Amino acid sequence: MREALGVTLARLGEDNDKLVVITTDVGESTRARYFGERFPGRYFNIGISEQDLIGVAVGFALGGYVPIAMAYAMFMMRGWEQIRNSLGRMNLNVKLIATHAGLSDFADGPSHQAIEDVALMRTLSNMIVVAPADAWDVERIIPRIIEHRGPVYVRIGRDYSPPITMDLDYEFRLGDVYELVDGDDAAIMGYGPPLYGAVKAAMELRKMGIKVGVYNVPTIKPLNEYTVKRIAHRVGNIIVVEEHSPRGGLGSAIAELVSGIARVKMLGVDGYGHWGRSEEELLRFYGLDEESITDVALKLVNSQ
Repeated sequence: MREALGVTLARLGEDNDKLVVITTDVGESTRARYFGERFPGRYFNIGISEQDLIGVAVGFALGGYVPIAMAYAMFMMRGWEQIRNSLGRMNLNVKLIATHAGLSDFADGPSHQAIEDVALMRTLSNMIVVAPADAWDVERIIPRIIEHRGPVYVRIGRDYSPPITMDLDYEFRLGDVYELVDGDDAAIMGYGPPLYGAVKAAMELRKMGIKVGVYNVPTIKPLNEYTVKRIAHRVGNIIVVEEHSPRGGLGSAIAELVSGIARVKMLGVDGYGHWGRSEEELLRFYGLDEESITDVALKLVNSQ
């Protein structure tokens, strides 16, 4: 995902001379350096100081630029108060792109794994929250969020990017929900790499005669209320998969919306994360893999 991000930003810089990229000494690990190598006059490394990252980005926005502020998702949250007061409250045109989100920084363990960021960002008025499913989604989404005028938080993983949307031909639009697999017995909704296990689970369930739909929900806020309610009315059972705490993320947003319409089962990361040898290992550990999602779907459908 971060490779797709770096390449996409460098390409977009060719057509937009107001685009600037600011990092907190993570240009290599976020791949922001691709932009910096091509446009050194519009690339700024301010050091390890996330509060200053937001302040500098706000200054550029007030000056008529389109600033991209980049940091690890976990550490960008250090600047939440500045995001709230200086950015969100003034509804400024700053794009926050947070990499290494969720469990993607598996080797560095809980201190580097942001699993509360969606909850923090979706509480903010004016803030749009977006999370691509895979590298192909990154390439679709980044140009659109730069075109959008206003604050956006984009949550991106590190390297693990199984092909979830590779074969899909759609143009990303803020708020849209994308069907990956059709089915009326239940619906699995989510974003990011857990959708790969969800699609595989749906294929396995189909062999058992259970048709489960799978939906990519890249725009977490604003949530497409009409589409989610329509699906909830049709299927009655929704499973939400996300590399995030079960409190305050997409699962909470959907549960708030469809209360009284459908049952919602949230699969997420309960706790502060864990050390692992790969992201796949941690997805299994937290029950976000194909086998775990299959078991949950079977129990939910059969308990009706």
